[in-house]
Amino acid sequence: MDIRAYNRNAWDKQVEQGNPWTIPVSHEQIMQARLGDWKIVLTPSIPVPKHWFPEFQAKPVLCLASGGGQQAPILAAAGGIVTSLDNSPRQLEMDQLVAKREGLKITTIEGDMRDLSMFPDNQFVLIFHPVSNVFVPEVRSVWQEAFRVLQPGGVLLSGFTNPINYIFDWQKIEEDGVLEVKYRLPYSDINDMSPDQLEKLFKEECPLEYSHSFDDQIGGQIDAGLMITGFFEDRDPLRLIGQFMPTFFAMRAVKPKD
Repeated sequence: MDIRAYNRNAWDKQVEQGNPWTIPVSHEQIMQARLGDWKIVLTPSIPVPKHWFPEFQAKPVLCLASGGGQQAPILAAAGGIVTSLDNSPRQLEMDQLVAKREGLKITTIEGDMRDLSMFPDNQFVLIFHPVSNVFVPEVRSVWQEAFRVLQPGGVLLSGFTNPINYIFDWQKIEEDGVLEVKYRLPYSDINDMSPDQLEKLFKEECPLEYSHSFDDQIGGQIDAGLMITGFFEDRDPLRLIGQFMPTFFAMRAVKPKD
């Protein structure tokens, strides 16, 4: 099946359903960002440290698979020349909703996070890529493209899911509050769910997800030529797994100048 097309429609549906990652920031948050008082997240709860960001005022910034009216408007209000690329038209509408409401300039492009061919080499000083590559089957092309379009000395900030999340039986977690190991890694909804589970997922129009190894998430960035300069763990405290271990990671990587 066409995974990108399916997940595009599924995320459009998430906007209609009010998924927390589709709710635009407030006017007050934009006003604070204009004054230099702002914070954004790559992962569920811990704000990205301010010292992780390069000087991006009046410089090109790419919010990669980051639509939803949250990070892109904040970075634009903080002074960046922001482009938001996302697979979901409705997520991009949320970015434009805030831009219109607040008088911000945000360029929005519908596209695949693995294909940045619409951008020239060495364009962006910052790429902001929150947890979103669980929605594509492979991620190494994401890092290769990010490296290509970053300026020398440019920064990639990325968030990703701990793959161990995917070894557990989600049905038992939801119904019984029990963590029971069921799946091998790498995991994918389309290959590992039972026919009944898949039917339920398709009926509810939920996005399809894939686990990715540390080899691909971390090693993939290194192999693309990036230097890792920052890392932290995070967790979703509202989920059972997050009560026992880190469930998300954030990373800072730099494209060498030489």
